[in-house]
Amino acid sequence: MLKFAFLINRIDGMTFEEFVGYHRDRHAPLFTSIPEARQYVKKYTVSHPVPAEGYPSPAYDGLTEIWFESWADHDAFFTSGNYRELVHPDESEFIDMDSVAVMVTEETVVV
Repeated sequence: MLKFAFLINRIDGMTFEEFVGYHRDRHAPLFTSIPEARQYVKKYTVSHPVPAEGYPSPAYDGLTEIWFESWADHDAFFTSGNYRELVHPDESEFIDMDSVAVMVTEETVVV
């Protein structure tokens, strides 16, 4: 299984609270509303930092994780018309696209 971790920051002028609300309440439902999400995506999560005494300030405002069974499923999802026309344009409404960091992994559950 392939896992994509997208570390993201908010656009200039958007507060952290606005960013979290947009990511959770607007973008995530939009992402999951397209049929290709149910067809190709095995798991989709959005995460945001919380206060953690004794830990450094986070370098990113959020984390999106998307799991696919295969590269073919990944390609089918990201090249679909619904993703390209509906979901992708929405990303720049709240994400600073120039600061996105991506890690592609094969997740191994240890515990």
